[in-house]
Amino acid sequence: MWSDVVELRNFYRSRIGGTAHRTIRDHVRACWEDVTGMNVLGIGYPTPYLGQFRSEAQRVLAVMPARQGVIRWPAEGANLAALADEAELPLPDLSIDRVLLVHALESAEQLRPMLREVWRVMADGGRMIAVVPNRTGIWARLDRTPFGHGHPYSQSQLSRLLRDAMFNPAAARYGLFVPPSRRRVLHAAAPAWERIGGRWFPRLGGVLIVEATKLIYAATPAAASGRRRVLAPQQENPLPAP
Repeated sequence: MWSDVVELRNFYRSRIGGTAHRTIRDHVRACWEDVTGMNVLGIGYPTPYLGQFRSEAQRVLAVMPARQGVIRWPAEGANLAALADEAELPLPDLSIDRVLLVHALESAEQLRPMLREVWRVMADGGRMIAVVPNRTGIWARLDRTPFGHGHPYSQSQLSRLLRDAMFNPAAARYGLFVPPSRRRVLHAAAPAWERIGGRWFPRLGGVLIVEATKLIYAATPAAASGRRRVLAPQQENPLPAP
């Protein structure tokens, strides 16, 4: 079940959300050090992590699911966020070089159709990052953050899901080792938590981050049926789900 877009926005405006944002953003950047001239797509609620690519990518877009709602992004300039059915992305085949899934796989109601659509729009040689709640991490056990909602994954579960959808998991890492507490002192020490946890307790991270490549076979996934619908927000208030 999708989280509400206003709740997601408010989470990232909080102290604990800011820590999650900075930590996961750095992991995503470590995976994609250079996206110069590429088309980058984020699905779910990816906007906190897409801004770092805007100065170098050719195009950066965000698609938010209809049942979640959408908020205009970025605040200044042309809108780059759209509302669409999770299984009907409003993009041409082979048009995207990098796809970032955040607050997406754990919430999707049409999980495999959504991944088929991601496969369709990804260019040959494209790469995808999936950020999901880690099944063995403490963040998935508490519902005070978005990472405590939906379906958490182990590395083997996520790898199997991606392989079934014709992606090849290429690398995995864990992140977000700081406890999901509102205490200021813990958030100030978040970089230390990340270093120590990543070295000594890697599987206890709050999120699992898997990068995958697109597999090419003779048969391609079935195209989504019907017309693709997309709504772009004109103001910050979220649009109602269709």
